[in-house]
Parts: sequence; C-alpha cells; structure tokens
Amino acid sequence: MPLEHIDPPTLMKPMGYTHVVAATGARTLYVAGQGAFDAQWQLVGPGDLEAQARQAYGNLLLALEGAGAGPEHIAKSTMYVVGLEQAKLPAVMRGIAAALGGRDARPPASTMVGVERLAMDGMLIEIEAIAVVDA
Repeated sequence: MPLEHIDPPTLMKPMGYTHVVAATGARTLYVAGQGAFDAQWQLVGPGDLEAQARQAYGNLLLALEGAGAGPEHIAKSTMYVVGLEQAKLPAVMRGIAAALGGRDARPPASTMVGVERLAMDGMLIEIEAIAVVDA
C-alpha cells in the first residue's frame, strides 16, 4: 500500500479524516477540483449540497480511476463548500459515502474550507485531491 495512515493517540479522534498520511508510493497524482457536473457539463443537484457532494466525489473517483487509482490512494483532499457551517457537514459526508458506494477506504488527511462562491454559478462544492500509487 503506497500510504500509511497515522492518527496519533495524543490528538482527538478524527471524524471522517486522518490526521497524517505518509506517502510511501512512487507516483503522485494531483486531481483538479471536481464539481457536481455530468459529462455534458450539466450541474447535478442544483441547490442540493448532498447531491452535489455525491456527484463531485463521484467525479473525483472517475478521475482517479482514469489514472489507475482508487479512493484508497487519496493522501489529501480539500473540499470547498459555499457558505460552510457546521449544520452542512452531514450532507457533505452523506454525499461522499454515497459516492463511495460501500467501498472500504481509510479517509485521507482532509480539509474543508468555507467559500463565498465557486467558479460556476450554482456550484455548492468542489473537491480536489492528491493521491499516491506505486510505480
């Protein structure tokens, strides 16, 4: 496995992320921010954060698949959420879980950032990632 997940016992128990991920693989993938668009550039789930999180994370998984990787290879992810507040966290997490479809993968080191808006009108979330695979 090209990643080592580390959660020091001296830190609080993480919920949905890992405190430290050490990359031991040889090939690093940088995945551009993925929004909730289908292959025809139609926004999926206008006004629905959970639906957009599911589509955006699904797009991230498709991008990784195209490079020969999967969710288990994600070392770091950053999620940008319009108008982020604590009450929106469950919708994001449900959307990601739905996109994973029961696949078992340790959560990566992750940061969620609240933003005023994203590049395209109607976008509520954008997710980027760094993944590591063996050469």
